[in-house]
Amino acid sequence: MNYWNTVGYFLEHKGPELRGRNIGLLCNHVSYDFDAGSYLFSSIQELGNLIRVFTPEHGLFGELQDQIALTDVSPYRDLIGDVEAISLYGESEVTLKALPEQLSDLEILVVDLQDVGSRYYTFATTLYYLFRTLEESGLPVNILLIDRPNPAGRQVEGSPLWGKYESFVGVPGILHRHGLTIGELAQFHHHNLNCEFALDILRIPENVHWTKGGLESGNLLPICPSPNIPNAITPMLYSGQCLLEGTHLSEGRGTTRPFEIFGAPFLDVSKLGEFPFQVDGAILRPIQFIPAFHKHTDEVCSGFQIHLNGVTPYHSLSHTLQILRCLREIYPQEMSWRLEAYEFRSDIPAIALLAGDEVVLDYLEGRLDFDQVQEHFHHQETLWIQSLEPFLLYQGKLFQTGSKKDR
Repeated sequence: MNYWNTVGYFLEHKGPELRGRNIGLLCNHVSYDFDAGSYLFSSIQELGNLIRVFTPEHGLFGELQDQIALTDVSPYRDLIGDVEAISLYGESEVTLKALPEQLSDLEILVVDLQDVGSRYYTFATTLYYLFRTLEESGLPVNILLIDRPNPAGRQVEGSPLWGKYESFVGVPGILHRHGLTIGELAQFHHHNLNCEFALDILRIPENVHWTKGGLESGNLLPICPSPNIPNAITPMLYSGQCLLEGTHLSEGRGTTRPFEIFGAPFLDVSKLGEFPFQVDGAILRPIQFIPAFHKHTDEVCSGFQIHLNGVTPYHSLSHTLQILRCLREIYPQEMSWRLEAYEFRSDIPAIALLAGDEVVLDYLEGRLDFDQVQEHFHHQETLWIQSLEPFLLYQGKLFQTGSKKDR
């Protein structure tokens, strides 16, 4: 087969350690053994005492759209039987964190989450919250984490999130596009939180090699981890296009190409002329689309699809910022920021939570020019790459798209 069978590899190398132990599992539908034809929760039940399954946002099978609470886990009984299921994305902020009493009877907590390389992706935040709960409670639960390739590769983008903008879509200190596998990110958090519980990471095998852009293992996403990451292209664009969630532009939710296409009913592509931000690595193609749900449901939206050339590195965050700045100048009323509550915070607009940095916000508001924000990114990306050397598990080096002069 043309993919690395992550779950089968885990069971082969770590399965014996689970026998007779009280086990918890944090995962979703990505945790599937293609060779055996079974989910990880079923295999663990055969090895040890699986007490509890925790699910991240979107549910155990990625069946729910963004910001939809999961409160009824009873349908999962058809597959997991009498094992307790706990949703870590409910109707209130308190549901985002596992409670100490939900962890205290566990010896081992197996974690298998497919991250996509940007700090907004909430699965990585769920892992961070789990580490904080274990560290604060002092529970002696061993974490056994299954590492997976980062489909966005080793490229980094952006700047660290400021503490005032912390939310479920942003852990302080993490760049917009971090370049790490979830195992490396776990090591980073384990160190910075001074965690005392044991962290055992099942590393990606040596025969899965790094390329410049990422891990080469056939299809990096044999199962899409969530509804709006439908293919391996999406993570390359997500670091920039996720900012559209703070605007009245559709980011393509409700279509088959979320984060690849964007637009709105108020855009008139014909009046934009030659859109000024055709950049190295990507081409903008004018399109029309009709979202089936989410923003501008059943309305004809004019906009663009972003096509990557697959050769030149592409800085999605910088490109998206240019697009937003331009459209705010052309459509100042329609391009106001969304003010609705976003990921359990109503005190700060979504665009600020996602941008996470005053320099980025100043650029969007027209108070800085593009060279200034690019210089800021280049400096912060350099510092990030230097600081992560102790936490890297693989030979592939983190990289930037180049210096300011050749971007």
